Amino acid sequence: MKSKSSTLEDVARYAGVSYQTVSRVLNKSANVSDATRLKVEQAIEVLRYVPNRLAQQLVGKQSFTIGLVTTSLALHAPSQIAASVKKYAHQAGYQVLISMINEDVNQSIQDSINELKSQRVEKVIINIPLESAEAERIYENNRDILCLFLDVDPTSPVFNVCFNPADGSRASVEYLLSLGHREFALLAGPDDSVSSRLRLQSWQETLEEKGIVPVTVIHGDWSAKSGYYSALQMLRETPQFTAILVGNDQMALGVISALHQHNVAIPQQVSIVGYDDTYDSAFFHPALTTVSLDLDLQSKEAVEHLLADDNDGMPSKVLPARLVVRNSASAPGVQDKDLNQIADQLDILARQLRGQ
Repeated sequence: MKSKSSTLEDVARYAGVSYQTVSRVLNKSANVSDATRLKVEQAIEVLRYVPNRLAQQLVGKQSFTIGLVTTSLALHAPSQIAASVKKYAHQAGYQVLISMINEDVNQSIQDSINELKSQRVEKVIINIPLESAEAERIYENNRDILCLFLDVDPTSPVFNVCFNPADGSRASVEYLLSLGHREFALLAGPDDSVSSRLRLQSWQETLEEKGIVPVTVIHGDWSAKSGYYSALQMLRETPQFTAILVGNDQMALGVISALHQHNVAIPQQVSIVGYDDTYDSAFFHPALTTVSLDLDLQSKEAVEHLLADDNDGMPSKVLPARLVVRNSASAPGVQDKDLNQIADQLDILARQLRGQ
């Protein structure tokens, strides 16, 4: 038989305190002594009491739940953000309800927000790439809650915590130019993604300043699979490139796989620079040079901004991006020359040994 769940009254009785005192401990009130708080927390642990947050909200108490509307968690960056949002929300005493959107983006976002509202969520983080006009429309249609956006143009008038799209993309182009590359292939994210277009625009503007036109521009869908097939298309149609700029690390993983399978040496023949610096990118083969977005910091700032007492008047925050140099980029052909020199030296040594 299933045992009866403990109630708030059971906790109060076990700890020898009032119902109101247990409630204050659960709501993290400062008006409780450390000794009393410890007794209540011990009682909660012994009785395995689980607060009924929904019941608390239905009787008019404060909601301790944040909503997160996100794209597929099968993608590395959204998954990393979701994990960090949950971590920092938990530290603040909040739980997180996650809603993933479907194909029809605009309608699905509103459906997700409505579902969160039905569970009395009043503060929502939206991690969906949105044009400024779309984000403003969502904001206007949901003035009864607080919405914070993570993937919009930082200049958008909505409440947001975003990265400067020009920082890392410009740095990645300049780094490859400094190595001597002049033949660039660009693999951007989806054309309907604002973050994808901002990164692509910054790449193209930086190359144009140097008088360089990319040999090809292809759009993927952020997945490793699209990176793989895009790389095959590049090899088939424009094999003269020496460097590939990729819109995210997951597509870069697919690019690396395709080049390895076709015996294209990285970085000796083709250099690759990714974008995001997700957890796995340092362990690609070779380790990926990439634009680092501190997604953990973004999540932390988002939670803190959302929960701040004065967030109605709080300005949006733009976070910096930086280039992390690893092993997937080098000067074109340099390492091949080094290998040739080693081969020549080994040949000389072999002849010397044969002459002994």
